[in-house]
Amino acid sequence: MSFASLGLSAPILDAISEQGYASPSPIQLQAIPVVLEGKDVMAAAQTGTGKTAAFTLPILERLSKGDRARSNQARALILTPTRELAAQVGECVSIYSSKLPLRSTVVFGGVKINPQMMRLRRGVDVIVATPGRLLDLYNQNAVRFQDLEVLVLDEADRMLDMGFIHDIRKILDILPKRRQNLMFSATFSNDIRKLAKELVNNPVEISVSPPNTTAKTVKQWIHPVDKKQKSALLTQLIRDNNWDQALVFSRTKHGANRLTRQLCAKGINAAAIHGDKSQNARTKALADFKTGSVQILVATDIAARGIDIDQLPQVVNFDLPQVAEDYVHRIGRTGRAGAEGQAVSLVSADEFKLLADIERLIQKRLPREEIEGFEPEQRLPESRLPTQPVKARKPKKPKAAKSGEQREQDRKGEKKGPRQDGAARNNANAPRRQRRRGTGAGRPAPRKEAKSN
Repeated sequence: MSFASLGLSAPILDAISEQGYASPSPIQLQAIPVVLEGKDVMAAAQTGTGKTAAFTLPILERLSKGDRARSNQARALILTPTRELAAQVGECVSIYSSKLPLRSTVVFGGVKINPQMMRLRRGVDVIVATPGRLLDLYNQNAVRFQDLEVLVLDEADRMLDMGFIHDIRKILDILPKRRQNLMFSATFSNDIRKLAKELVNNPVEISVSPPNTTAKTVKQWIHPVDKKQKSALLTQLIRDNNWDQALVFSRTKHGANRLTRQLCAKGINAAAIHGDKSQNARTKALADFKTGSVQILVATDIAARGIDIDQLPQVVNFDLPQVAEDYVHRIGRTGRAGAEGQAVSLVSADEFKLLADIERLIQKRLPREEIEGFEPEQRLPESRLPTQPVKARKPKKPKAAKSGEQREQDRKGEKKGPRQDGAARNNANAPRRQRRRGTGAGRPAPRKEAKSN
């Protein structure tokens, strides 16, 4: 099936063709027609499935049929959890609307607010924003939403993880009630469904892959190694495999900085990206990584959200993530849109529980490969996946219906109580009498405490 068969107009089809896309992905096939119909959507889609275009293309198609945005108004709002993801989505909007008379802008914190206010003054058809900066702009009367037609929550699961729920509720309060709502999330957890009750109305639910699955196009394996040897092993892997472009994940900001310094000291061009870096530094590092002037980008989980690089060949887990689901998000940066990719994890013995959690989540044992010269002194235990399926409980047999005579006997028995002979009554009361006496057969003698010296 082609994009033209989905009901998209010629200007958008031309923009898609210029990007080299010939046919829609599964999430695009399911979502685009539904969004064009104006229905609310809840879509479960992993990173790298083409979900951004799945909502961007039909939104632009709908907006192109309406009136232009008025001063300080926005017709479509796309909320994202991070600056990098906002920038990526904003770039997609700009590319696909390049042949349409529509205006769009991206707003997020960490940069001056005045230029953003100036861009909003004329009004925009699409605004891509992080929650905090959007509320700042609204409170300064820079943007209004009386004309809003569509709201998108992208990566809603990460928004909740990052504590944006209160900001999201504040934003929902200032939006018009009559609007189309689109929610995209990696998974539909109970918290996500609770939020959905406040957001979507009779949504069409879309799911293109089972939750917490990894792309089949990504080759995954681990290198057991002692923690103190990880940096040296990574350096050797980069050189031996001629990795020209690799995204390396560190668990902490401090660790990302330290690893970047170590790689640079070995003559490897590396840069770090995390929350403590200024927005200009993060933007420059990402741009240099995309162009190839930076060979290795070391990132934390939150900062990596929104990193979208065509044909990224290699992802490295220098540290395993604390949350198993983040492993799926991490390696989803490679093997996108059907391309092949590799994901290797450097795992030390103290990370065994994290590894076991990941393997249990993805229901797969990751192959292990020890590198000569880096055999770990502290062995990594063998992990085991549950092999026995959970037995289904047998349904209880229904009780046979009782006759009227039986029911009458039961009622009489309940009134009189169970009959006991004298011996049975004495035996039943014996423990109670013994307990009242304080000691004896029914109560053990008190233990003597050891004297302390």
